[in-house]
Amino acid sequence: MDATPPSLLELTTYLLAQTGRRARGRLAARLAERELRLWHLSVLAALADFGPHAQRELAERLGIDASDLVRLLDELSRTALVERTRSAADRRRMQVAITPAGRTALAELHAEAASVRDEVLAPLSAAEREQLHGLLLRVFLESDVPS
Repeated sequence: MDATPPSLLELTTYLLAQTGRRARGRLAARLAERELRLWHLSVLAALADFGPHAQRELAERLGIDASDLVRLLDELSRTALVERTRSAADRRRMQVAITPAGRTALAELHAEAASVRDEVLAPLSAAEREQLHGLLLRVFLESDVPS
């Protein structure tokens, strides 16, 4: 017996939210096995994609409170996935960079994320998955709704 009210199944926003919740939960569980969280993945990805950052700029880029970022960076530093150094231009600022171990971990985390994606999207063909990704990316990039 399906417990979901049919009127909710007519709402695309409901379906997106529920599918996203399931995918996020599965990915969070995989990351927890490595004692990591989704925010750790976000920090590593930003540093790998955009290069070293001042801590404050990284917090702004990710939309995270600076004090929360410090805690995440402390955790990532303890496992040598990132390194923090004083900025040569301004000794008051900390510069953050991903380490080679961080890049290796990020590649493994991307593989975990791909595995979760494959589980969640198993009912779709490869062409449908590609089409869904393209549509979601377009909505994400063109949406003016604040995140």
